[in-house]
Amino acid sequence: MAAVLRKLLRPSGGKLEHNKSEKQGTGGGGETVMGSPSQAAARRLLARARSTMHVYRDATKVSPAENNNVSNVVRKCSNGGGISKKQTTAAMGESTVVHARLVRTRRLMREFQEMSKQQRESASPVFTVELADDNLYEWNVKLHRVDPDSDLHRDMRDTNTPFILLNLSFPDNFPFAPPFMRVITPHIEKGFVMEGGAICMELLTPSGWASAYTIEAIVMQFSASLVKGQGRIVRKVKGGKGFSKKAAEVSFRSLVKTHDKYGWVTPPLADG
Repeated sequence: MAAVLRKLLRPSGGKLEHNKSEKQGTGGGGETVMGSPSQAAARRLLARARSTMHVYRDATKVSPAENNNVSNVVRKCSNGGGISKKQTTAAMGESTVVHARLVRTRRLMREFQEMSKQQRESASPVFTVELADDNLYEWNVKLHRVDPDSDLHRDMRDTNTPFILLNLSFPDNFPFAPPFMRVITPHIEKGFVMEGGAICMELLTPSGWASAYTIEAIVMQFSASLVKGQGRIVRKVKGGKGFSKKAAEVSFRSLVKTHDKYGWVTPPLADG
């Protein structure tokens, strides 16, 4: 993608050059993010993310002359030149995608570092975050504590469940679109947890999302919703069928479609 953008924005007779270390993906210096056994993984991620961010910066940091080239493309198109409107739209679309991914990377890097710091400084954090397979754009969140007066808290204690495991995946246009969040384990009924582990929360839908929402705010809202909706841990799953990503995605799409049609209402607690 960056190569396509460079080709489109390259002035005649010139090229955008990259530092060799950026091509090789070396972040340089290494940076400790988490004071845990996952330090090495975090370092690797940071190095890769820095490299990716360098590529994005090089692809979007254009000179006035290069910006003029883009303007010339638009003018040629409008004047009936050799460049079609479709080609112009594609060029501008590529630039938008590159910028959106850069914004996503920066935002997630910042939030991950901030929450990792909080984890190190807290003896008993409410929740912890880690990357799924060293992927900055997919996180696993372990919710260790819920309201101690809730039935769910007692279920966690009685079943020796140390945490509720969540998975979040972030689209290319995050934070301008919400992440997809689902419950992986344990199997929870009610508490606004739906089939497959999908979560019924308005702020996780396009119509209810705001770019100012942080991951911490999402997790804490989910924790409150679990208790408010009287969520309980299922001791025996019918048919042995647990939660799955595919089932959660189908369930969530159906949820969004329903609420888009009828709006959002607060159901009785007995309905979960």
